[in-house]
Amino acid sequence: MINELNLTDLNNLAYILACVCTIIGIKMLGKPGTARRGMLISAAGTLVAVVAVFFDGQVVDSWDASNVLRNGYFWCFMAILIGSVIGLVWAQKVKMTGMPELVALFNGFGGLASALVAFSSFYVLYKADGGYSYDAVNDISTALAIFIGTITFTGSMLAWGKLSEKVTGRAIVFKGQKLINLILLLAAIAAMVIYIVPGFDNFTLVAVLTLTGIALVFGVAFVLPIGGGDMPVVISLLNSLTGVAVAMAGFIIENTVLIVIGALVGASGVILTLIMCKAMNRSISNLLFSGFGATDTVSAKGPGAEPKAISVEDAYMILEAAQSIVFIPGYGMAVAQAQHVVRELAEKLEENGAEVNYCIHPVAGRMPGHMNVLLAEADIPYEQLKTMDEMNPTMQMQDVAIVIGANDVVNPAAETDPGSPIYGMPIIKAFEAKTVFVLKRGKGRGFSGIENELFSMPNTLMIYGDAKATISSLANEFTME
Repeated sequence: MINELNLTDLNNLAYILACVCTIIGIKMLGKPGTARRGMLISAAGTLVAVVAVFFDGQVVDSWDASNVLRNGYFWCFMAILIGSVIGLVWAQKVKMTGMPELVALFNGFGGLASALVAFSSFYVLYKADGGYSYDAVNDISTALAIFIGTITFTGSMLAWGKLSEKVTGRAIVFKGQKLINLILLLAAIAAMVIYIVPGFDNFTLVAVLTLTGIALVFGVAFVLPIGGGDMPVVISLLNSLTGVAVAMAGFIIENTVLIVIGALVGASGVILTLIMCKAMNRSISNLLFSGFGATDTVSAKGPGAEPKAISVEDAYMILEAAQSIVFIPGYGMAVAQAQHVVRELAEKLEENGAEVNYCIHPVAGRMPGHMNVLLAEADIPYEQLKTMDEMNPTMQMQDVAIVIGANDVVNPAAETDPGSPIYGMPIIKAFEAKTVFVLKRGKGRGFSGIENELFSMPNTLMIYGDAKATISSLANEFTME
């Protein structure tokens, strides 16, 4: 009977409803046709969870009309107000090219929030009358939330710096780096043991503060040797770590929503990370510790032929006769914000009788699903979006492959040059198409710093300049027929 339910029961029901909404929403995100609705359902679940906090026993008991600074409702409303303003400003100002950096920041703040929840919970118990009360589950959760959450925060901040090019995107490696990281990890484990195991009462606070300091440094050391080309996988891994930290915070404050959602994010992040590592034919340990991209890399075969440039007018003549065309997008398309003019050109090509598809590599761009999001924003039909496994077998039959700002994911060195750092990585076999157009601003290398053999191959034609302007000009050529 509903009238027999107390406030705690109703609160728990609200949390369960929030979890169900979030799970359904995440499931619906798997299909383009239901993704928008899924996002709204997940957002509704989050709103339910936020409202439920106001009826949490600890918040209700904190009501103090005489001292607003000791009133839990005041701090809840302040947090909502500040967060809403920041979120609204970001939503209005962030560009699609800035989404990877924004996701990195969100990961970092999620980890920091979890660490702060854990530390505040620990400090309340530490200052309680009668001394610190040990509890295995609570103490382990607190240690892991502080350690993982803090690592995620500083690691995500460095990832944000690399993605936004505030710091160099190259892997930074130095002699003894792995040994230093190992020492930091062992020191963190020692601090956790001192905190968790009873009998070290005089060192409890010191252990937690030491663990926090080590985690702050370790987060930077963790991301430092990872190059820009691996950023999509790093973002996925940091997202997973954020989920784990959130789940640990949920155990500490006994919040069902945090436990369930944190576990979902943690598990899905791990799965996505492993999928992306498989797509790169690299292990997770190789990604984290190899220092890939630390130095300039050129082909072991020596310098190739000079790339051949072509004008928009000449490119139009080839496209006008083509019957099968595949677009291969990369981060350059995001920088140029060219997704809408790509759709416009594709429509012109289809009106001309050509079959158009889009081939997307799992690690194209600088975050998981980056290219899919951009193309979906331009209302490009989902059935035209192909994976490399679907498209590669038909690549030899493509009259033209149009590479827009992609680099490593189309580099033939992955198949032909045993001396290349990316040798063995599955790639989109654009070089097998009859003609390849590469749209590129200049002759520089990609984000990972590896020379691309595709650019100097006999069937490759370079179209230098802004990708958006180039594609718009090609579409205009069809209009002027």
